Formats: sequence, structure tokens, C-alpha cells
Amino acid sequence: MPAPQTPVDSPFGYRSTAREVVEGVDLAGKTIVVTGGYSGIGTETVRALAGAGARVIVGARRPDQAHDVLDGMDGDITILPLDLSDPASIDGFAEAVAGATDAIDILVNNAAIMASPLARDARGYEMQFATNHLGHFQLTARLWPLLVAKSGARVVALSSIGHRLHGLDLDDPNFEKRDYDKWLAYGQAKSANALFALQLDTLGEAKGVRAFAVHPGGIATPLQRHLTMEEQKAMGWYDEEGNVHEAFKSTEEGAATSVWCATSPLLEGKGGVYCEDCDIAVAADPENPRAGGYWPHIRDEELAEMLWAKSEEMTGIAFPG
Repeated sequence: MPAPQTPVDSPFGYRSTAREVVEGVDLAGKTIVVTGGYSGIGTETVRALAGAGARVIVGARRPDQAHDVLDGMDGDITILPLDLSDPASIDGFAEAVAGATDAIDILVNNAAIMASPLARDARGYEMQFATNHLGHFQLTARLWPLLVAKSGARVVALSSIGHRLHGLDLDDPNFEKRDYDKWLAYGQAKSANALFALQLDTLGEAKGVRAFAVHPGGIATPLQRHLTMEEQKAMGWYDEEGNVHEAFKSTEEGAATSVWCATSPLLEGKGGVYCEDCDIAVAADPENPRAGGYWPHIRDEELAEMLWAKSEEMTGIAFPG
């Protein structure tokens, strides 16, 4: 069953970096898959994990750009094409991974889009939900035999403080009946990521697979590509001179919680939790909405089950076994 949302007295915190988190951890012999591991915090996630000795397989929607970023980086890094909005691409990536390894120790579902204009995939599904949630749902299902091949695998799902925008509507996930709002769509997708980790952990624990949801923090990365500078200034992310807010993390700091969830011995025997700042998060204070913490809906086990069933329906895919 999911672990309680109780901090574990981690020695790391808000300003810890990914490489600090993994210092002294030996990942030799481990195989790790990271989606979107060539941009923003994904790059630093790969750098830290490969630097600790892991073999890292990166799923990239733009393989040429991934090679530009990752070629020459220390470690054993393989780049394979992956478009999370395209079911055929997901299956092709999973087949290629299965041809390259007989087991996966860690899967980091890192790739995402944020606050994009209304777009739909070939199935007619809203693109943020399709890419951020359904794509990773299908990918994890396809990689499931490799994750359960040996006990102790972990799945890290990148959520966000954006889950507080909620927006999750299982009767209308594709904004066919309601007006499209790019932030509600993002909140829906990020809520789904956290609920996915909750249910995956429930189903995977007996097979030795634990799952974790991560809020990486506020970071200036290409994730904001769909936002104008005026929008970001209005939200307080940048000042009038274009300087990023002092509370924002660097990409190295933003990758730290993903790497901590992937590797920390403090999480042995735990799972299904929402983490931030390299620890298990506590409940949010509604009176202080800019502070950290989680909102109750992403801890709703019944809602997680319902989302799982909806995801199977929408993708036509059920997890093996």
C-alpha cells in the first residue's frame, strides 16, 4: 500500500543539486530510462545518473538535438526516438529498449509540455493530457515486463505544483464539452501524473516496483516555450528587467528530487508518495498557496483507480498481468 505522506528527514533540500544527491551512490550495472532527457532538468537528470555509473537510455522527440546536447557527456548514454503523443512511436521505442536490455531498474517519466495552445493528437485527444499522462501510461505498460524482471525497480513520474490547478475531468478529459483553458489542461495532466504514481505503486508493490511523483520546483527551462515573457512577468516569474525570480531553482537543483526519488535508500520499502525538495511532501496550506505541499485530490485512491480505468479505455492498453 502507498506509504504515508511523512517526510523522512532527508539530508538534502531545496537547493541541493542532482549530483549532490547521487554523490556516493554506485549505479554501475543499473539501466535507467529517462524521457525527455536532453532538455532542461532532463539533461541534468541524465548527467547525474550516468555520472554515477548507470547505463541511461534517453527517449527523445528530437534525436538530433539530443545528440547535440548529450554527445560527449560522461557515461553510457543511448538516445532513441520517442514521441509521447504518437502511440506507434511509443511502441517502437519500447521495442528498441527491449532489444537493448533485459531489465530496467529505474524509469523516469520526465518529458512534458506546459500551457500549450489547444492541439489534439491523431486520436483527437487533448495534447497535454495525451503527452504528459497517456503517453507515459502507455510507455510504462510497454516497459512493464522489463521493470518487473528483477525486484526493486522504481518509476518516477514528474508532476508539478501545477496539480493544484486540478482540472481533472474524467467525463471530458479532452475539452470537448468545456472551453479549453491551457492552465486547467496542464493542471489536469499534472494531477494525472501524480495519481498515476499512486495507483502504479499500489499495483506494482507486489512485483517489487515502487512509484513516486515529483514536483521539481520552479525552474526556467524550455518547458515555458509556449508562454510569452509578459505572461511570465505577470505571474511573478520574472521582474520587469527580465531577471528570473530568486526563488527559482537552477536546472541542476530542479533535477535533484527526481534523482533522489530514483536512488535514495531512504525510500526503500516506500512508494506512492508525492515528493518535493528531496523529501516526501506534506499537505499544502490553503492560506499560503505559493508554498509547497500537495492538495488532497492527488492522494485520492479511488480517483486514482478511476483515472487508471479511463487511461486503459483511452489507450486500449492494460498492464501485463
